[in-house]
Amino acid sequence: MHEILPKINPNIEVGLRIYGHRMGFTPIEACRASTLVSPISKNNSFNIETNLGRHKPRGMTPITFSLKQAIKYDFMGYSGKKHIILLTDGGENCDESPCKFVMDLIKVRRDVQIDVIAFNIKDSDDLEQLKCTALVTSGKFYNAQTSAQLLNGFNNS
Repeated sequence: MHEILPKINPNIEVGLRIYGHRMGFTPIEACRASTLVSPISKNNSFNIETNLGRHKPRGMTPITFSLKQAIKYDFMGYSGKKHIILLTDGGENCDESPCKFVMDLIKVRRDVQIDVIAFNIKDSDDLEQLKCTALVTSGKFYNAQTSAQLLNGFNNS
């Protein structure tokens, strides 16, 4: 991220939502751990990098809940195409399916594109869910095993 963020054009509006950053007392609470830490704005790379450094992954992986939050709240007031780059080091583990969610989503909305970068994920079911999430929304899917491949995924998203 230290290499990627400075290269983002300052005129492009970007934001950062993180997930899986707190445990909670119950799995339900952990599966709601999704927070917009840097709202979408121009010239936001420094703010994103600062906020990213403050949080560590430690809980569940609420991918579907996070996508729902991003689409419902983060893009509020924005018209036109919405582009999400989902970076994950694990599959959904909160009893939801990101693939099923986006299949339902595209029935009513065609303005969301999700690129998925799966980092160091070996489980074939998790990879299929993530691949589906990207492809259904006309996004790109990258399966990165090394930091160089991760960087390549970001550069092509």
